[in-house]
Amino acid sequence: MVDAARARKLADRIQQIVAEMLERRIKDPRLGFVTVTDTRVTADLREATVFYTVFGSEAERADSAAALESAKGILRSEVGRQTGVRFAPTLAFKHDPLPDSARHLDDLINAARERDAEVARQAQSAAYAGEADPYRKPDEGEDEDESA
Repeated sequence: MVDAARARKLADRIQQIVAEMLERRIKDPRLGFVTVTDTRVTADLREATVFYTVFGSEAERADSAAALESAKGILRSEVGRQTGVRFAPTLAFKHDPLPDSARHLDDLINAARERDAEVARQAQSAAYAGEADPYRKPDEGEDEDESA
């Protein structure tokens, strides 16, 4: 077991290495527009999970996943060479659903804003159902009679 700071540092370095390799050295035509979003390393530094997103359709996402799986060995050997750790961690690639979730949340927020704007428009032309001031007030003449 190593401390969490070292594991996080190694995860950051693995993320940089994988992103650089995907950009410059991996020439698989199936590989689409892939962005490495995060990397997590287990406490024993033996396994690394690389989270990624793909800009495009479901078919392009599936092609990119296949390309990443086929390039896993090259990426792992490069990670081992550049990090200098005794055992190069095994790499697992996982699609990151965060951008899809964020897009869904943005859609929900925009819909709520539209509903709020509609309610505000309706409130501008609204009138009270009864009197504007529903509280009873004594007549001016009654106050003088009661005080006498």
